[in-house]
Amino acid sequence: MVLLRRGFATMASVKKASKVVCIGRNYADHVAELNNVRPKQPFFFLKPTSSILLPGEGPVIQPRGVDLHYEVELALILGKQVKNLEASDEQGALDAIESYALSIDMTARNIQNEAKKKGLPWDIAKGFDTFLPISKVISKSAIPDPHNIELYLTVNNEVRQNDSTELMLFRIPRLLSDISKVMTLNAGDIVITGTPKGVGPVVPGDVMRAGIKINGKELEDAKIEVGVEESTSSYVYGET
Repeated sequence: MVLLRRGFATMASVKKASKVVCIGRNYADHVAELNNVRPKQPFFFLKPTSSILLPGEGPVIQPRGVDLHYEVELALILGKQVKNLEASDEQGALDAIESYALSIDMTARNIQNEAKKKGLPWDIAKGFDTFLPISKVISKSAIPDPHNIELYLTVNNEVRQNDSTELMLFRIPRLLSDISKVMTLNAGDIVITGTPKGVGPVVPGDVMRAGIKINGKELEDAKIEVGVEESTSSYVYGET
C-alpha cells in the first residue's frame, strides 16, 4: 500500500482532482427502487471533473431531451495517494481521507437506461457539465464517523431523500480498497460513496437543497442550494 500526503483541500483545488470515482448501488433500497441487481462487490464508474459545480457557480443545466435525476451522496476528498489498500486496514482508509463534501450526482436517467439496455457505456448519462454540484469542503473533524451521518435532499422544500450512511452495503475501507486495486487514487481525488433511496426527477424551475445532519444538527459547510435551468445548447438527446 502506498500513502503520500498532500496539503489541505480548497474549493479551487476540488476541480483539479485527477478523477471523480462514483460508487453505484451502495444502498439496498436504492438498488430496489431502480430494479437493479444487488452487487456482490463494490461497483464504480467515473465522472469527469468538468461536471463539478462549485457553490455559487450557477444552476444545474438540463440538456434538452434528458430525464434529469438527483442522487445525494457523501464525497470523500483524498489527501494521500492510495494504491493496493487492504479492506481490513480501516485506519489506513480513514487516514487517507483529508476532508469531506456533500455532492449531488446528477444523472440523465433515460440515457442511462438506454445504455444499460443496449450494453453501452454510461459516460454521457453522468458526464454533462454541471452534473456534480458539490458543497464547500467539510473539515475531517466535523464528521467523526462517516458511517453515521444523515444525508438529505429536498426539491422545492419537499423531502425526497433522507437516510443514514450506516445503511451503506460496503463501508469506506472496502470501497477505497477495491478502487485502489484497480486504479491508483491520487491526493485530491474525489470518491462519492453512493446514494440512498428516493432518487427522482427535477425539471427547470426546481430548486434542490441538500445537506448533512449529525445527531440532528446541520453542518453548515455541507449545505447545497442549486436550481435547475434548461440548456440553451444545440444539443438534443437522441437514441443511440
